[in-house]
Amino acid sequence: MKCPHCLESFHDFYEVIPVGNDADGNWGVVSRKCPSCERVVLVLVNGKIGSIGGRAMLESVKGERLIYPRTTSRVPLPKEVPEEFAAIYREACVVLSDSPKASAALSRRCMQHLLREMANVKPSKLADEIQEVIDSGSLPPYIVEAIDAVRKIGNYTAHPIKSERPGEVVDVEPGEADWNLDVLESLFSYYFVQPATIKKKWEFLNLKLKEVDKKGMKKA
Repeated sequence: MKCPHCLESFHDFYEVIPVGNDADGNWGVVSRKCPSCERVVLVLVNGKIGSIGGRAMLESVKGERLIYPRTTSRVPLPKEVPEEFAAIYREACVVLSDSPKASAALSRRCMQHLLREMANVKPSKLADEIQEVIDSGSLPPYIVEAIDAVRKIGNYTAHPIKSERPGEVVDVEPGEADWNLDVLESLFSYYFVQPATIKKKWEFLNLKLKEVDKKGMKKA
């Protein structure tokens, strides 16, 4: 399995700790320890728990849920994304399954902060800030459509509080919280990842040219 702490793969040796049973069957906590980072991984399981040589073993599993560490199924952000944005994004991912409302509130707040810092929009309501960056023509069409849909999917007209106070925890539409995270990932790629990738390629090209006794290219 892959460790949710360090993302290294390791042989799945585990210990089962029975915690009780009810109409749904037996319940237990599966404990694993990653040999790479030496941190514990705990999973709540529901199913049939047997015993071999006095040691509890899983015979069948009807359901399971990771309880430690709290993590997300989304791919980790690239290192190019600044921590001031990445930290809020990660928190929005972690709470997504438990509270889409809280996740959407965090992602709206992160989006507003991102637009103010990177697109230099005039501080206002989030809906107006989104419109300003769209009108600026600075974003590629696929991101324009995606960020405009944030307002439509979130039904900002019926729920203006989402625009007036983005960090407020309010009701969300089906799929809204996930979509906000998808749009944030696209914005992160546009503002941070792509420029860093182009810069690295430029530096590599310039180095190769110098190696063949040519002058380094200069940006126009």
